Amino acid sequence: MVWITSEADLSEAFWGQRILITGHSGFKGGWLALWLRRLGASVVGLSLPPATPSFFRAANLGEIIDGRDADIRSAADVAEAIEGQDFDLVIHMAAQAVVRASFENPVDTYATNVVGTAIVLDAARRLKSLKGVVVVTSDKCYENREWVWGYRENDPMGGRDPYSSSKGCAELVAAAYRSSFFNDPNGPQLVSVRAGNVFGGGDWGADRLVPDLVRSVESGTPARLRNPSSIRPWQHVFEPLRGYMMLAAHLVQRRTRFAGGWNFGPDQEATVNVGTLADMVVSHWGDGGPRVIVEPQANAPAESTILRLDSTKAHTELGWKPVLRLADAVSMTVAWYKKYRDDPDHIRSFSEHQLEQYAAAWKRDAEHDAKPSPLRAIGDWKDAS
Repeated sequence: MVWITSEADLSEAFWGQRILITGHSGFKGGWLALWLRRLGASVVGLSLPPATPSFFRAANLGEIIDGRDADIRSAADVAEAIEGQDFDLVIHMAAQAVVRASFENPVDTYATNVVGTAIVLDAARRLKSLKGVVVVTSDKCYENREWVWGYRENDPMGGRDPYSSSKGCAELVAAAYRSSFFNDPNGPQLVSVRAGNVFGGGDWGADRLVPDLVRSVESGTPARLRNPSSIRPWQHVFEPLRGYMMLAAHLVQRRTRFAGGWNFGPDQEATVNVGTLADMVVSHWGDGGPRVIVEPQANAPAESTILRLDSTKAHTELGWKPVLRLADAVSMTVAWYKKYRDDPDHIRSFSEHQLEQYAAAWKRDAEHDAKPSPLRAIGDWKDAS
């Protein structure tokens, strides 16, 4: 087994590789694009125009990323955007990613998450230099039975709401393309990846806990928690992105045994309810931070009360495990938003600094095979430039 234990290993795999990211202007996509550029990859992004505000705009990623506007629901749009291009790796992240929005626009959710996935995979299979595809779905792809234990990769797909169902369907589409078009052991391989509830600096997504708390600070009005007792697997955005890249690195180096589905979730200590995470953000923010009130909504769409992931496969077969304690993840996130408030012109360099610090913590943990250890104090994160 060849283990990937540091950024140096990732850089060795990605240096000079041509990588297409769909959804590069989204929260996770923007961070991934910045990280891959840092590792020496040539990145082309494909997405709808970025929202305002967004991590992509805040960090001025348009200056360093070759971004193309395209709607993945349109095969013609995708074909035109990548015409004349060839890629070593495709990472498909574009999605309708909001659960409650799926109740308002279920058809659009299925069109984007299911048909869009098929369109991207169909374009990918025609690339001559392709070595691998990473399809990003969600922990909500599983049939949720309100179990207290985590879902494993061989548990059935499902979904009681349109968003969760669309992610389960996207997994089925990926599995069908894997069996039909990515089945040559000497050819490109396809993996699908499922992460927990991610947060981090630069997320302004609608109807998401941490962005709602940030908006509370900006507006001076309290954030309203609908279901404070709902349990979710919380993790900093860097954690699953590292897992995606570890898999992708194996694919571009033609290690084909990694095809299939993978979970990237936090340890048990980070699987807490919504109210607990909100309290942690308030505590780390300090003076001038968000205010929170509990306000259940009558006739609100039903949401799962408990969701956990089992990442044993990633731990044992990939060598991936969480680096950050939940408190560190919250500390980093609050520090990012404070830096953006105080010094927005240098937020890209600060974002790169956070990547450097995370990479150092990962390397340290890998070298010592230790449990996640505390990072530096929040003041160090805030004061860095």
